[in-house]
Amino acid sequence: MGKETVHDLVKFLLPYPDKVKAAALWLREFVWDLYPESNELIYVDALSVAIGFSPSDRAGDKFCSIAVHNNHVNFGLNKGSAIADPNKILSGTGIYRFIRVTNVEDFPAGYIKKMLAEAYHNSVGGLKTTKQQITGQTIVKSVSPAAKVRLTGQQNL
Repeated sequence: MGKETVHDLVKFLLPYPDKVKAAALWLREFVWDLYPESNELIYVDALSVAIGFSPSDRAGDKFCSIAVHNNHVNFGLNKGSAIADPNKILSGTGIYRFIRVTNVEDFPAGYIKKMLAEAYHNSVGGLKTTKQQITGQTIVKSVSPAAKVRLTGQQNL
């Protein structure tokens, strides 16, 4: 399981345009390559697919996420307002800050790596559990009933 586990994710991304799917999968690979011990948490609803990366299996511990929408992908940093962004490329005014990705060739990978390292450090520093952590896993956390219908045209996915 983990980085190589893409079957469910590819299935969840089927309704999206090819360019959006490619951007989401590229960003996923980007994070997995940097943080292979993190866990990928997948949430699917009627309108989007959200992929969070966490040092635990808890959504509250996420350090970044990929939100897939119909015509773009948002790459976000949890607790992003606490992360230095000297070039002011992140959108959002709250805790969650993000960059809209429509073309991966324009993604500022080097700049984001620095912010991602800070986000990861903040996430690990805030872990509340002392039990053994699972690592390097892909975990489908939820698929809404409406998403199941959209994906398959039937109630059982």
